[in-house]
Amino acid sequence: MFGIGIPEFILILIVGLIVFGPSKLPEVGRAVGKAMREFKKASRALTTAINAPDEPETTAATPAAQNPKPAPFPEYTPPTRESVAAELQAGTEKTQGGDKHG
Repeated sequence: MFGIGIPEFILILIVGLIVFGPSKLPEVGRAVGKAMREFKKASRALTTAINAPDEPETTAATPAAQNPKPAPFPEYTPPTRESVAAELQAGTEKTQGGDKHG
């Protein structure tokens, strides 16, 4: 397992019993077992992904996929004097509202 013998295992159980108490010890054991199972599963998946051969890319794509139609840009409308003046007025009202230095 991890090079843990019977005496070490008994010592770990005694320390766990003292720290967690008899009612929480089974829950802790289940959580540790579940964590170890998930770790082994993830490490197997990573090993498989690393050792898997790369799949060659297919060149038989459809012409539409090779040359997709670019998305059109939205129509640009320049700002008007009124909109710029309103934005400037709103900005000056914010700064004049509560900032009193001095």
